Formats: sequence, structure tokens, C-alpha cells
Amino acid sequence: MMASELEVIIFLIKNFNLCVLKLNKIKKVVQEMEVHNVELVMSAVAPAQYPTTGYPEIALVGRSNVGKSSLTNVLINRNSYARTSSQPGKTQTLNFYNVEDQLYFVDVPGYGYAKVSKTEREKWGKMIETYLSTRPQLKGVISLVDARHAPSEDDVAMYDWLHYYQIPILVVATKSDKVVRGKWNKSESLIKKTLHFSEPDEFQLFSAQTKMGKDQVWQWIEKRIGED
Repeated sequence: MMASELEVIIFLIKNFNLCVLKLNKIKKVVQEMEVHNVELVMSAVAPAQYPTTGYPEIALVGRSNVGKSSLTNVLINRNSYARTSSQPGKTQTLNFYNVEDQLYFVDVPGYGYAKVSKTEREKWGKMIETYLSTRPQLKGVISLVDARHAPSEDDVAMYDWLHYYQIPILVVATKSDKVVRGKWNKSESLIKKTLHFSEPDEFQLFSAQTKMGKDQVWQWIEKRIGED
């Protein structure tokens, strides 16, 4: 064996071992669900502003005020770290949250807010489409809907769009604590029927108040970021 070939083999083995160690560290963070270090590192509107660390990314999409920030706060064990607002349409950038230097949660601007101008909605739409359709670090999308109602036309359009680009989807029905427990199955059936839900997509009821569904969402995230 030539010396150069041996060097290549050693290099590949070292890098493989580093990848295994990194993946095991990610799994440890997720499995323990103990998040201590979180930082909003970037609010971006264009690819040139995206983080360059290469960490896997999980995006959160949904209508304005559906609870994206509340879900993020529950997942990272914070009361009000992610930006929450009583004013729909407040989030206007792609907010990248660095979680334990292992992955990013990406809070995407909410859609469907009527008081935002058509020009502004079109600008947000292009920004969101560019990110979701071209970002190689994106490993999956958590699509949030309100458990109390059937998904809106915008929710259905987003779900169809994600399917078109073959992006893994977890549909999370927020505010489930506001639905009578005996009607959870009915709520889930209505949401799935309206979205034309299909496998291998997954579904989860969630409540920011009771933390119901938190563990299951983390398990889905682990599966997504551990596939490569």
C-alpha cells in the first residue's frame, strides 16, 4: 500500500470517528431533553445571513399566533426565551436558535395575518420559500396547526408545498389543552382529513401549558437529525 493511500485511509477513519462522536453527543442532548445553552445567533432574511456552522436545522412553520415561540420555549426549557407576542405578524425574520452547539431551531415568520400588506406577505413568502427549498442543513419541518379548529387554506397550502419538496413533516396540534380530552381523537381526525395527511408524516397533540407532547416532539427531532 502506498504511503499516500494509507494517509487517506487514516484521514477517513479519523473523520468517521469524529462524526460518530458528534452524533452521539446530539443524541445524548436530545434523549436527556436537558437543554442548558441556547442562543439566538441570527435573524436572517437572505441566504448570505444564514449560520455557517453546518449544524442540522429544524424549522417551525405555522399561522401567526399558532404557538411557534411557545413550542420552542417548552422544548428548550425556557419560559420566554423565544420571541412571543400578542401581536400577530410580529416575527419578520428567520430566527436561528443555537441549541447546545448541536442543532438550530429556525422560527419562520407566521403566515395568514390579514393586516400585513400584500407586498410584505410576498416578501416573506419569497424569503421562506428560499430557505425551505434550498437549505441543505434543513432536516425536517414542524408544521403547527391549532387543535381547536380545522386547518386553514394557508395551512393546507403549506403542507402541500412541503410535500412537493419532500421535506419530512411533523404536524403539531397546539393548544390541545383547550380541547376537551374526549374530543382529542375527533380533533386529530379533522386535522388529518383537512390536510390530506399521509405517512410517513407524523402527528402530535401538544400543549405549552401542560407540556403534553414535548417528549414525542424531541423524539421526532432526534430521528430527523440522526439520519445522515
